[in-house]
Amino acid sequence: MVHVLGSRVLLTPTDPERSRAFYGGVLGLAVYREFGTGPDRGTVYFLGGGFLEVSGRSAAPPAPGLRLWLQVADAQAAYEELRERGAEVLRPPVREPWGLVEMWIADPDGVRIAVVEVPEDHPLRYRP
Repeated sequence: MVHVLGSRVLLTPTDPERSRAFYGGVLGLAVYREFGTGPDRGTVYFLGGGFLEVSGRSAAPPAPGLRLWLQVADAQAAYEELRERGAEVLRPPVREPWGLVEMWIADPDGVRIAVVEVPEDHPLRYRP
């Protein structure tokens, strides 16, 4: 078994400055650390229990199947705030058949991001 000490999602955008403006400005993620210099420098953001690293530059958008899942306390409040900040909202918050309240947004390269609220009555909140 591999003993994993830490982890992060690595995202190589087509336009690093635009992506940093989105993740740091629009989403408001806090910066964990930065490295390198210039427009292709790396920025690592806190992402709940993990990290998101935006670094380098790619000629093509990230893998089409890549999606991020972000849990928030209030999906409706997040929706209103993200709309005001100019986020591309793909779908406003909806209570899904599985009980979660989900909305979908996209980053500048089209990476789909689920913004999820776990309601008080959902089994994910159950603590035996």
